[in-house]
Amino acid sequence: MSDVEKANSTHQIYDRQTKSSAPPPTRIANPGALGLFSFASTTFILSLYNVNARGVVAPNVVVGMACFCGGLAQLLAGMWEFPRGNVFGATAFTSYGAFWMSYATIYLPNSGIIAAYGENLDELNQAVGIYLITWFMVTFLLLIGALRRNISFIALLFFLCITFILLAAGAWTGKLNIQKAGGRFGILTAMIAYNCGLSELLVKGESWFGLPMGTIKQGRVD
Repeated sequence: MSDVEKANSTHQIYDRQTKSSAPPPTRIANPGALGLFSFASTTFILSLYNVNARGVVAPNVVVGMACFCGGLAQLLAGMWEFPRGNVFGATAFTSYGAFWMSYATIYLPNSGIIAAYGENLDELNQAVGIYLITWFMVTFLLLIGALRRNISFIALLFFLCITFILLAAGAWTGKLNIQKAGGRFGILTAMIAYNCGLSELLVKGESWFGLPMGTIKQGRVD
């Protein structure tokens, strides 16, 4: 077989593999905007509480948002991404939907989680720090998965990593300044998520304008 024939055969195999790995056709609309707006809104509210905006110290009001908006709505967005063949979106939305639901559960009185620590607030803070640093690890792995997608998602996950690290450090050390720094990075993360969500919402051909996501050129990997 000549080199030209070998090359043509290789390209044919690559094309077949590409077609076979393409997501099946679906009538499910893009749930990206729903997931990103839900994540952004819940993150924005909690981050404002973390910087003690308007003198707010107790974050309990965010529980409803965390259960239904950041939690349920984002979980549904993740489930709808699966049949669309978007593994990254499905994993990210489902994971953070579960995160917000689990976070809200901590503050639900009937869960008994906070009550289990009694007056030992230091042990509670150490446990919350471990919880937050675990989500930093999950976010870092998603950041690696986003490196060839677009600049906006990379920035979103990068600043979310910093947010989790600072909030975990704030819980471990008890230093309010570190917690507030985490809140400020959380606000920045929420703004980026809003931008990403709006970009998903502004469908080409149906909107007057679009928002750039910072597309990264995809090169073929043989």
